[in-house]
Amino acid sequence: MKAIDTIKGWVGALTELGLMLLALAIVLALLVGSNLPFFGTVTTNIMTLVKDMGANGLVGLITLGFVIWLFSNRKLA
Repeated sequence: MKAIDTIKGWVGALTELGLMLLALAIVLALLVGSNLPFFGTVTTNIMTLVKDMGANGLVGLITLGFVIWLFSNRKLA
């Protein structure tokens, strides 16, 4: 069971790092512009994702709620 806890810790840390990089990419795209060398067009991708979810009506709303639930109920090990 210790191995599973170790893997959960790594996955939690990698997820946290990914969320931090996403937040950094959004802030940099707003400050510098959308063509960042490392992060690409992250704001355009987010806007496209939201647009696609909105075009799907109730299914998109349920999917968005599920994604928010996944990230809000997550705890680091």
